[in-house]
Amino acid sequence: MSNPPFSLHMPPNFSIILLTHNEEKNLPACLDSLQGLDAPVFAVDSFSSDRTLDIFRERGIAFVQHPFENYSKQRNWAQQNLPLQTDWVLHLDAGERCTPDMVRWLQTGFDPEGAVDGYMFSRRTIFLGRWIRRGGHYPNYHLRLFRRNRGRCEAKAYDQHFVCEGPTRHLPAGVDLIDTVADTLLDFTQSHAHWALFEAIETVAHARDQGEVRARFFGTPIERRRWLKTRIFQRAPLFIRAFGYFLYRYFLLLGFLDGRMGLVFHFLQGCWFRFLIDANVADLRRRMRSTGKSLEEVVSSNYGERYLKALGK
Repeated sequence: MSNPPFSLHMPPNFSIILLTHNEEKNLPACLDSLQGLDAPVFAVDSFSSDRTLDIFRERGIAFVQHPFENYSKQRNWAQQNLPLQTDWVLHLDAGERCTPDMVRWLQTGFDPEGAVDGYMFSRRTIFLGRWIRRGGHYPNYHLRLFRRNRGRCEAKAYDQHFVCEGPTRHLPAGVDLIDTVADTLLDFTQSHAHWALFEAIETVAHARDQGEVRARFFGTPIERRRWLKTRIFQRAPLFIRAFGYFLYRYFLLLGFLDGRMGLVFHFLQGCWFRFLIDANVADLRRRMRSTGKSLEEVVSSNYGERYLKALGK
């Protein structure tokens, strides 16, 4: 690995960790949004076959390649094995961008010697070019910047979050990450069909309470969402809960104000995706009953080894 060329009068306050796999479409915008930041960028690539690595070379970005198992293991591997020289790390995906306000805060407002160990940024969900502002999607806080000896990604195959052992601070609206969740409906439905099976396997395995984010109603926004998911949603009847969740998001949380593309997003992500998870749950249980096989055997014989990762295999 070679260090990226950058010129600093003072040592950087943080390093940026970027995960990639075939991200030639998203990567330039992501890197452009980081311009002006006095921070080294380190990328961990999962053996891309497009121009991702060429873009890194053209821009002088340091990268290594490492086999991908799941996001949690990849992020933690990066944090533990990259030649980081800073106490703080900022984790990004190639489909994300920093707003100008976030860049300004990182330049002038971030105090690495402050009394907190992590910072939570709100994430703007961009779906087919539209910013989804309602339905519980904004503000939607996520921990991304933290002291690397105090934070990590929780060990889960799906729906992972970063956790911090010390106090955290929520940054004001505008100091945001921009997350492009899909450029096309094909990308969206294919990726969510993949994640639906992962979550269904975890559900059947009664593994939904695993992970290091505590389920607390009066905790952080992430802890509150985990509480609502594990204590309310997952205890509701299969299939019915998907429609209930959509109605809750679309009407009570004002998702209908997001317009036509908002309807498409909230229905697909809030109803169709949840319904598909439940359909997979029902199918997995049916296969286990009819064959007498264990969940691991059913997953391995019907879906392949890659989905055994949901069982920690």
